[in-house]
Amino acid sequence: MATIQEVAKEAGVSVATVSRVLNKHASVSPKTRAKVEKVIERLQYNPNMLGRNLRCAESRMLLVLVPSISNPFYSKIVQGIEDVARRHQYNTLLCTTDSDVEREKVYLDLLRNRMADGVISMDPAIDLENIRQLGDEYPLIQCCEYSESDQTPYVSIDNQTAAYKAVKHLLLMGHKKIAIINSDERFLYARHRQEGYLRALREFGLPVEDRYILHTDLHFESGHRAMKTLLALPDRPTAVFAVSDTLAIGALRSIKEAGLTVPRDMAVVGFDNIPFASMMNPSLTTVAQPMYEIGCEAARMLIRRIASPGERVESVVLDYELLIRESTMG
Repeated sequence: MATIQEVAKEAGVSVATVSRVLNKHASVSPKTRAKVEKVIERLQYNPNMLGRNLRCAESRMLLVLVPSISNPFYSKIVQGIEDVARRHQYNTLLCTTDSDVEREKVYLDLLRNRMADGVISMDPAIDLENIRQLGDEYPLIQCCEYSESDQTPYVSIDNQTAAYKAVKHLLLMGHKKIAIINSDERFLYARHRQEGYLRALREFGLPVEDRYILHTDLHFESGHRAMKTLLALPDRPTAVFAVSDTLAIGALRSIKEAGLTVPRDMAVVGFDNIPFASMMNPSLTTVAQPMYEIGCEAARMLIRRIASPGERVESVVLDYELLIRESTMG
C-alpha cells in the first residue's frame, strides 16, 4: 500500500503539498493539484481517513434520521441525500428512530461527540425543542417536517395548499361527501393537510362532518382499517382524501373487498406519489412530492451549513404536482 511520502516523492512535491491536495486547499495551483492527483490515482493511494478526519476535526459523516424504512416515501429522499453527499465526499448514516426519544438521543449524541458533522431530520415525532437547541450549536436541517416556531432551516412543500387542491379536485368532480384519512395531529404535515381539506370544504359551502375525519398512523393496514370504518357508516362518503399513498392504497384494498368500484362508488386521492401509486389498479390520483429533489436540497443545505457555520441558510419550499389518475376519473 502506497504511503503519502511515496506520493510526494513520485510527484516531486512535499508531503504538506500532498496533504493540501487531499484536503482541497485553495492554495495549491491547478497544475500541481492535477500532477498530485494523477500520482495518487496511479499508486492507488488511500489516505488514512480516520487520522485525517481527526486532524481536520471532521468526520465526513452525515446523519439522516427517519422514523421508519418501511414507508417508501423516505427511500427516494434518502437517495437524493446520498447522491449529493457522495459528490461532496461525505458518507451518510441512516438512523431509524421508530419515533423513540431515547433512540433519537443516541443518534444525536454522535453529533455532540463530533462523530458526525451534521444531521438531516425527517422524523415528524422528533423532539422539536431538542432540535431547536441542537440547531443553535450544530449543522442541522429539517426535511419535510419542521418547526414553525424557530429558525432551524428546512426543506418542504406547501402541504396545506397541496391538500386543498387535491380535495378541490374531488369537489369539482361533483363529490359532496368527502372523508379524510389523516395521520396524528401532533405532526405539522398532518395539521396542514387537514387545514387544506377544511379550506376546500368551506370554499364550496359544505359542512364539516366529524365522522368523515379519521386519524391513524401511516401503515398500509391502517388505511385498510380506516376505510372499513368509513364504509360501515350509514351515510358513507363518496370520496376519500388520504394524507399519504400508503393510507390510500390500504383504502383501495378495503373498497375492493367490499365489492365496490373505484372511482364509480368511491373516489380516492393520496399524497406523495410513491412508486406503487402509478402501479395500482386503478392507478392512484395523488399529490406528487419531489422526493428526490427534497433529499438533494436538504443535503446541499446541510453541507453549506457545515462549510460556513456563520452563514444563514434559508429554508426552501419546493413545488408539487397533483397527478390525476384512474382513482378519480369517472
